Amino acid sequence: MKHFSEADIKNLDHIYKINLINSCSGYKSANLIGTVSEDGIENVAVFSSVTHIGSSPAMLGFFLRPTTVIRNTYDNIKASGFYTINHIHKNIISDAHHTSAKYKSEISEFDVTNLNPEYKPKFQAPFVKNAPVQLGMQYVEEYDIKTNNTILVVGKIVGLYVNDNLIEDDGFINLSKAEVAAINGLDGYAVAETKTRFGYQRPKALIQQS
Repeated sequence: MKHFSEADIKNLDHIYKINLINSCSGYKSANLIGTVSEDGIENVAVFSSVTHIGSSPAMLGFFLRPTTVIRNTYDNIKASGFYTINHIHKNIISDAHHTSAKYKSEISEFDVTNLNPEYKPKFQAPFVKNAPVQLGMQYVEEYDIKTNNTILVVGKIVGLYVNDNLIEDDGFINLSKAEVAAINGLDGYAVAETKTRFGYQRPKALIQQS
């Protein structure tokens, strides 16, 4: 097994290092975050950092890289207070990944890919049409990660749309039925398959020795 010390990691080639560290944590969620600017320019961008914060209230978070460069998603969320999270599925992986390209704020990624915006009643941010799971989000708060100047953005779910055939009797969303993708590192995509589920686990009764 190859070993990398802290010093080894620090001295690695930049591209090698970001590929190594971004992939060592395991598979991550693959989502498109949709926003709209104050000028009405739609933006959609791929994120692999969306994470569950809590179920009651229903909240999700995602991490943003330092805002020392243009971050259209962040600027739009701060201006409007609303955004969408859309699951990437097998048929849109290539277009979804292309949204990681850094376009100027006046250019919408919807216009340079085959992705299409979709609007829901009484919600101003664009969803991604045909995404099997779509979440309408409202900005709640943010936390500065001082060590590397990243930001954790926390939002509450104000609308959840799920394809009917994905929801099982107990509320579990079976993402494998929709061929939802996951991200390995920065640019490796996989389509997961649900093998099995285990019920809520409780401690085993220990057999006392006489």
